Amino acid sequence: MDSIMSKLRNLDAYPKINEDFYSRTLSGGVITLASSIIMLLLFFSELRLYLHAVTETKLVVDTSRGETLRINFDVTFPALPCSILSLDAMDISGEQHLDVKHDIIKKRLDTHGNVIETRQEGIGSPKIEKPLQRHGGRLEHNETYCGSCYGAEELDDDCCNSCEDVREAYRKKGWALSNPDLIDQCKREGFLQRIKDEEGEGCNVYGFLEVNKVAGNFHFAPGKSFQQSGVHVHDLLAFQKDSFNLSHHINRLAFGDYFPGVVNPLDNAHWKQDTPSGMYQYFIKVVPTVYTDVSGHTIQSNQFSVTEHFRTADVGRLQSLPGVFFFYDLSPIKVTFTEEHVSFLHFLTNVCAIVGGIFTVSGILDSFIYHGQKAIKKKMELGKFN
Repeated sequence: MDSIMSKLRNLDAYPKINEDFYSRTLSGGVITLASSIIMLLLFFSELRLYLHAVTETKLVVDTSRGETLRINFDVTFPALPCSILSLDAMDISGEQHLDVKHDIIKKRLDTHGNVIETRQEGIGSPKIEKPLQRHGGRLEHNETYCGSCYGAEELDDDCCNSCEDVREAYRKKGWALSNPDLIDQCKREGFLQRIKDEEGEGCNVYGFLEVNKVAGNFHFAPGKSFQQSGVHVHDLLAFQKDSFNLSHHINRLAFGDYFPGVVNPLDNAHWKQDTPSGMYQYFIKVVPTVYTDVSGHTIQSNQFSVTEHFRTADVGRLQSLPGVFFFYDLSPIKVTFTEEHVSFLHFLTNVCAIVGGIFTVSGILDSFIYHGQKAIKKKMELGKFN
């Protein structure tokens, strides 16, 4: 048994020195105090990293198929009335959403930006007795109302009971509604008068669009859109205006849900129009992003980058439609953010490295100072004897 204990004693890598042989110095005490403080600071820094999650970033190829893209927006037009502002969306697959009204809210604003009215639909249809019937006569007692579409009916039984119905029928035909006062429904609803009453007002429009996950665009523009000879145009004749002020403030624009650390470059972006009219364009590159927190909850979202361009209106060019256009394309690369905690063994390894490293470095520094002082002291003593 004694031999075993002796062999274990010989394996001791930390031989003890009798305290009588210790020599303590002032420089050693200062170095010990400083190294202890540094050790504590580095330890608490490592402890904070251990207690908080770290985010790992990876780039992978986006192999998802058949998904949709949600576009959340909140845009203010200080000088464009809600009655003439429309929202359209289309993509390269050929799908179109014209004059979108579902899932969006419009707020009428006065010249100071105060809210006058909040509404989800366009101009309403007031109840007026005896409107013009499709057959030409006036609505009689106990007779069902069926207004004329003024030649834009697709079927014989089609009825246009409001100004909006007539405008929609004209849009499907690709026709422009040049004079709303000639349309009985628009005249009795006071369509032009309502537009004149809102002259000088602004509009805040917010909500979301659900579109296919392919390249496309959505835009805010005056007038009702329709297709003419395969070209997307807007009916501006009804508003009897030559120019539109498209100054706008983007309060928020996001492709997907919020996740920690996301930066949307167009939030609080502002542009003021100095020319009579034109087309303001944003070219957006959307990067699919997946964020997974420490609890395993996953958020499917997107980040994006953007460039801007303004095109002045050219006479006779249908492509120079006045409006604010957002052209988006999707990146084939997906970014994944994963939150995870540092393992305890990793934390323990770093703590040992901190303690051992500082102890070794401070020992080397103390030895250098101690032996340097001795050498200087010895030279000084030799100088005295000479």
